[in-house]
Amino acid sequence: MPAKLTVRRIAVALVLALAACAGSPHDRAQNSQARRIVTLMPSFAEDLCAMGNAPLIVGVSEYGNTAACAPHAPAVANFSSVDVEKIISLHPDLVVAIPAQRRLTAPLERAGIRTVYLSDDSYDDLFRNITTIGNLTGSRQSADRLNDRLRARTSELRASEHFTKQPSVFVVLQAQPVWTVGPQSYISTLLRLAGARNAVTHLPRAYAQYSAEALLKLQPDAIIAGSDTQLQTLLDREPWRSLRAVQRKHVYILQDPGVLERPGPNYNEGLSWLIEHLPTTLSP
Repeated sequence: MPAKLTVRRIAVALVLALAACAGSPHDRAQNSQARRIVTLMPSFAEDLCAMGNAPLIVGVSEYGNTAACAPHAPAVANFSSVDVEKIISLHPDLVVAIPAQRRLTAPLERAGIRTVYLSDDSYDDLFRNITTIGNLTGSRQSADRLNDRLRARTSELRASEHFTKQPSVFVVLQAQPVWTVGPQSYISTLLRLAGARNAVTHLPRAYAQYSAEALLKLQPDAIIAGSDTQLQTLLDREPWRSLRAVQRKHVYILQDPGVLERPGPNYNEGLSWLIEHLPTTLSP
């Protein structure tokens, strides 16, 4: 299985399901401003960089494209593990993680390292996280300006919507078995902002497995998948070949899945891709 973002987000989602009973997210911000920060999700590093705080990052997750943002920061975690000793050696005054990583980061909290957990499932989480990270670093004004810029760009993109009716879109995070996004995910909101809609209207979590039988009944107007899912090699097999979207060649492949699948300050790139690639012919 390729070590790609979608698979890793799926693994994180599985951990989150197991850790759901662990309690509410710890998000207390202390008065001191963080100056040495370890980010355990790519979007959090990108938030800091977009606010002009890249020098504050001293450690990142290895599965994020943070080379252009924080090339100086060593990788200290992946989707299934956290290098506690390495993080401690970096002397951070803040670690930013998601709730699904709570068990992995528990040793850091026991070592007295402040750890803040931020959810990154929904569209609104994008802006809340920027605000929270701005508060933690004493950069609230920069955070507010960033949020304003992102919303303004979204409004510009929405002005170019071109659907008279909303086509239904099924997003493939993994093809075997099938994983997709629920209505509570931020990707579902991006579909709506682009003038389309998520074909999946019920799912227990933002990211979850989906049955082949349910997909056949769904019959979405279009399918979007990352190139790492290798969906192209499966289109002549069930359930894919029996989908009208496949038969009508309404399958759209993202060469860089992170453009759509990774929440953070670059989300407008995903929105722009959706508006550009989903043709008006998809309108029912």
